[in-house]
Amino acid sequence: MFGKKKPIPQIDKDQLELIENAQRRIKQKKRLYIHFVIFLIGAIFLIIANTVLGIGKEFTILGKEWFLFAILLWLFFFIYHLFNVFVTQKFMGKSWEKQQLEKLVAKQQKRIDKLKAGFIKEETLIAQSEIYNETNPNPDSYRDQNTTPKSSKSELTIIVAAAENDAIGLGNKLIWHLSDDLKRFKALTNGHHIIMGRKTFESFPKPLPNRTHVVITRQSDYKVPKGVIVVHNLEDAIDAAKNDSKPFIIGGGQIYKQAMALADKIELTRVHHDFEADTYFPKIDTSIWKETANIFHEKDAEHDYEFSFLTYEKK
Repeated sequence: MFGKKKPIPQIDKDQLELIENAQRRIKQKKRLYIHFVIFLIGAIFLIIANTVLGIGKEFTILGKEWFLFAILLWLFFFIYHLFNVFVTQKFMGKSWEKQQLEKLVAKQQKRIDKLKAGFIKEETLIAQSEIYNETNPNPDSYRDQNTTPKSSKSELTIIVAAAENDAIGLGNKLIWHLSDDLKRFKALTNGHHIIMGRKTFESFPKPLPNRTHVVITRQSDYKVPKGVIVVHNLEDAIDAAKNDSKPFIIGGGQIYKQAMALADKIELTRVHHDFEADTYFPKIDTSIWKETANIFHEKDAEHDYEFSFLTYEKK
């Protein structure tokens, strides 16, 4: 119809780039072909000028006719042109630059994705912490929060710091040093019985103040400082602390494993990192244990790792 414009065909961006690249390569090859033709004509002209017309016949270089060196020099420039078209432009031209740029962008994208994953994990932990903090208006008061017994019955509590892979120790030593975790341990266990295995007891330079130590060992003649109670199994250790409203199990790995079926509560410091270890905390079965508190702490000048204070109670 009159006045109606013809539709303009749309060319994909990638197709347009291929067309432009092909046109550029055709121009390069045309210039190379013209150079080759001029080189042949020029070489023939130089030979005729010297041998037939006698131009510069007396002039020689190193005993050879001058036109031979002129042709060789010209041949060198032609080979350089040839190399530039078929090697340099092919492997180090615009397409090569684009490939290198795409590789760089891909690496940067991987770094960004890794950072995003870290941020999402941290935000999730913070969100969980905030939810639990709403149900616990005074989370910093560890002693007030945890030492009040729910009934006259003694509440047996496991207290432990474990990594994401449940690592708790290496060579009978702690793998990390978290100032707030040590303060929490002191606040919770102060004035109570702490039940432990022999190796855990021997990891202390001296007995901890204001606590009653109950040490489990198979050795019948095991020597301990005054005030430390020695027993030979976990049941006897719990019986020794029966008058304490809140005795604590503090390690090591085998004692934790035995105590999981007997404990009423777990006070866990979850260190958000994986570590190599020779001692591990048992997996917490969430069908048996219910998480009732979660307080997240970011990494700072005094803490090399992010961590969370978690409380579990038996359902």
